[in-house]
Amino acid sequence: MTVPLSGVPLPDHQAVYATLADAGFTDLWSSEVNGTDAFTPLALAAAWAPSFRLGTAIAPVFTRGPALLAMTAAALAEAAPGRVQLGIGSSSPVVVEDWNGVEFASPYARSRDMLRFLAAALAGETVTEEYSTFAVKRFRLERPPAVLPKIHLAALRPGMLRLAASSADGVILNWLSPADVPTALAELSGAPSDFEVVARIFVCPTPDAAYARTVARRMIAAYVNVPAYAAFHRWLGRAEVLTPVWEAWSAGDRKAALAAIPDSLVDELVVHGSPAECRAKVEEYVKAGVTVPAMALLPTPELETPDLEKLAALLHSLGR
Repeated sequence: MTVPLSGVPLPDHQAVYATLADAGFTDLWSSEVNGTDAFTPLALAAAWAPSFRLGTAIAPVFTRGPALLAMTAAALAEAAPGRVQLGIGSSSPVVVEDWNGVEFASPYARSRDMLRFLAAALAGETVTEEYSTFAVKRFRLERPPAVLPKIHLAALRPGMLRLAASSADGVILNWLSPADVPTALAELSGAPSDFEVVARIFVCPTPDAAYARTVARRMIAAYVNVPAYAAFHRWLGRAEVLTPVWEAWSAGDRKAALAAIPDSLVDELVVHGSPAECRAKVEEYVKAGVTVPAMALLPTPELETPDLEKLAALLHSLGR
């Protein structure tokens, strides 16, 4: 499950984590956009919920310096030994440049360099290295983790997917359908046998299809107009269906862009329906090759006002 849950204060997540564990969930995966940072909800889980694997999906490679990212990952790995998956990725120009004041340049090279640096730094080595996108002089972790965290790379298209296969312990996928998974996996040849395939799967567990599609359309429009995701969906073969969306968005007509997203695309990219139907649809990702299906709950009419008892019942219905 993706945490924290929308509308639920962080202190109330102690009860949420207990419910998720009771419901059979095994992993907690955070995100980092403009809500909480990627690490604080997992640090709380490390103390409150010792049964969970913990993963970041993702910590951007631009918004923290190399040493700070290594220190943060090492601290979480020390708090939850053997349970941490450090997911990193390039993020987007909006997050990196517009919100954090860092130049979004050479995302592939920056990701490659950060993978190389983290592997050395987390192993306790003293790092002095001129990478192509940054330089590090005489850095050594004071508290290297006793158990190294696994490092996963967020990837969309062939170059980054192949980098994940060659240099990371797993890959993190996002905004794709079960039918798209084999296309991504085809670029991962040569990955080790224990390589993990994580996918964030957006889930709107409500029988109100119109409501679910309205919520999903807003999210899809926001994502597919990010250049990296636009290129991703062109690669997946969706140029024809998305061209009207891109044209309307570029013209500044957000309403027309939303209207141009067909129900069929919404239903491919966002899981919705009853909890049982949602579980069955998530299972399609597993059958396609995803080893860690990480649900991300979207708002529903039933949970517009967060109620921990109703939420607990929903989480149990989505779990076992």
